[in-house]
Amino acid sequence: MGYSIKETRTDVDFLAHLKNRKIPILVLDQKWHHLFAGIGKPDHIQALEKKVGELLARQGRLTQDLKEYKKLKSTLMKNIVENMDGAEEGENRGSSKKLSEDRRLIDEINQKMEDCEDALLEVPKEIKEANDALMQETVSFFYQKLRINTRDIDEIGEWIKNIRIELKKQIIKKQNAEIKNKEIYSYMHDIFGPQVVDVFDLKYESEEEET
Repeated sequence: MGYSIKETRTDVDFLAHLKNRKIPILVLDQKWHHLFAGIGKPDHIQALEKKVGELLARQGRLTQDLKEYKKLKSTLMKNIVENMDGAEEGENRGSSKKLSEDRRLIDEINQKMEDCEDALLEVPKEIKEANDALMQETVSFFYQKLRINTRDIDEIGEWIKNIRIELKKQIIKKQNAEIKNKEIYSYMHDIFGPQVVDVFDLKYESEEEET
């Protein structure tokens, strides 16, 4: 089976056509990894694979950090409520000091949460860009493989075709030689008689054994 391989008109056309296509995260797809079974991944594919992996890891860290910040903020808010009650009752100056410190920490956490949320908005875009680049390089790599394989298939097919033709010729040549041998032997028997031919059979069989 051959493959019809079309060249894209321009990179712009190509990217525009793929813009709204949903491409799976290739490094998480076992079928993508199986594509390279037996041939290995070239360096430029490995580099892009690493980049996507690093971005996914960063996304995971940011998500986990945001979760931890929210948990810590919740704890600090509870502390503030408790310290506010103590400060209002005039229990001690420690409550006011702790209240001030907790508020300062919440301000820091709010900023960190905001930074995480901003990053989490950008990381998916970066992942998509890197994944799209990986997809393009993967397709380019394997279409080149398809071209090479298709060329080899055509060449081998032509070789097989020629061999079959030559094989048929040799079979016919063999059959003709066998028929001719039978005719020669038959005529010799008819002309010289079986006793004479038997003598020559022994002579030439002996010569063949010596060679």
